[in-house]
Amino acid sequence: MHTQVSPFELHAWKEGNRHNYSAGWKGVSPEFGEILLTCPLPRTSPESLVSEVRGGRLPVASFETRGMHAEGLKLPTLNRSTLRVGDRVVYVERNRFGATLEQRALTMRYAGDRYRLAALDKNGYVLTREPDDEDPGVEITVRESGRGRSRRLGVRVGGRAEGGDLALALIFAGVDRSVLTRVGAVKAGISRVTHFWTESQY
Repeated sequence: MHTQVSPFELHAWKEGNRHNYSAGWKGVSPEFGEILLTCPLPRTSPESLVSEVRGGRLPVASFETRGMHAEGLKLPTLNRSTLRVGDRVVYVERNRFGATLEQRALTMRYAGDRYRLAALDKNGYVLTREPDDEDPGVEITVRESGRGRSRRLGVRVGGRAEGGDLALALIFAGVDRSVLTRVGAVKAGISRVTHFWTESQY
């Protein structure tokens, strides 16, 4: 059911120790209830890193990175990842060589709808559900602000959203999105070139 969503904030939290550490964001949406984003969940395997969002009226969404490279990560990355919302796997595509923020945006398909997730900068991003013949679409902007214990996520929704839209938008607050930004894309490009050059020496 599509709902007009009031602006709301999630606040940073963390608990545990080095061997059983959890952190993330939590808060309340007037329309969807309590929301908890854990990023990452406590590890069950060194080769798997998972962020998860859940809430009263949200389907559970998870973003998992798997592989040997996951052992040294703090957050799941867009490489070798699987995104799920409810019992559905979300199909995700991105242009690694895009020259602009728009070209580097993720495109996704979920529940018959098409979505696009684009970086605004290193602290913010916007998820857009594309309009169709039956619905004008929705735009969800998520931005981090503050420092330390006062860190918070501001969430603003343009249009009428459903739980899947919100879960899909919020899970990316628990993902390393740096490659979607200009600076991150340059660093990733340099890393790829260096990696290819190193391999060519053997």
